[in-house]
Amino acid sequence: MNEPTNRAPTPLTVLRVVLAAFVLAWLFGPYALRAAVPVWLPFLIALGLELNFVVAALRPGPARRADRGPQTVDRERYGYGGDTDDLLLVRERGEELWIPYSGETDDEVGGLIAGARERPEQEAQAAVVAGGTRRHATVPIRRFVAGLAIIAGLALILWFAESRTGWDALDGDTRAEAVMRFSDEASRLAEKTVRIRCDESGSYVGAVQHRDGVAAVGGDLAYLTPQRCLDLYRLAFKDEVRGSQTGRALAVLTHEAWHLRGVGDEATTECYALQSGVQIGQRLGLSEDTARQLMRQQLAENALQGRGNPEYLVSSDCRDGGRLDLNPALTRFP
Repeated sequence: MNEPTNRAPTPLTVLRVVLAAFVLAWLFGPYALRAAVPVWLPFLIALGLELNFVVAALRPGPARRADRGPQTVDRERYGYGGDTDDLLLVRERGEELWIPYSGETDDEVGGLIAGARERPEQEAQAAVVAGGTRRHATVPIRRFVAGLAIIAGLALILWFAESRTGWDALDGDTRAEAVMRFSDEASRLAEKTVRIRCDESGSYVGAVQHRDGVAAVGGDLAYLTPQRCLDLYRLAFKDEVRGSQTGRALAVLTHEAWHLRGVGDEATTECYALQSGVQIGQRLGLSEDTARQLMRQQLAENALQGRGNPEYLVSSDCRDGGRLDLNPALTRFP
């Protein structure tokens, strides 16, 4: 009985496992992954690799020049081994046959030719090989179709999960009520009537634009990503606090509200936003301690994330008693 052998996974198997792991991580992992990597990107890469594998498998190998001399099978059949000096090439009826020749008469040569034509076993074997070649050619296509089915299945799972748990899963009236609440809070901070919109189309904010919110300085309209709107909705309407995600959503809302108020410098705006996030967080349902804890966490993360976006990195004036302290009389910052 043959012992089972350990076979390494094929590149296609590894690709599909990695794609499935990414979808799970994107759905249930940290928001930083969603913000950094558009969900369609790994699917596009996976599709390209699937196409590359199938094309490479179907591409014919380099053509070999036919050897016009007697082939090994001819020499072995007639017992000549590697010696080809005593083989006679006979062309008859469009066929080429190598016949062993050692001084035979014409009649004897004719008998050898007739015997050479009787190759039923060789022809049957050739037919089997040809059939196997055709079957082998269909294997890459079947694997490609299976890969497409896996990609489509994962995309369907992703769409289903997002449609049942994301911002789009909320009915229209609920979304409208939430947006009105966000707009009221932003208007209070901007000291004028402003509007907040959740950019469901992804035209203004999102992974492609590498930002969670956008607003024209001094304007009256700001856009937030649906994920940030969902985090704010969960806080204001469901009393759900999801750690840094909730803190980030508050910081984005207040950041854009300060832009609408007229502050243009990103670092200054961020410093003001982290301080105002405490008050807005409380109005949306947080305790003061929790609101301050979330904003302090955002301030700490600013020092790390600001290295990639230096314009958002708050200055040393963003501290208790500093030039950007909105409430110097209060010793708690932010």
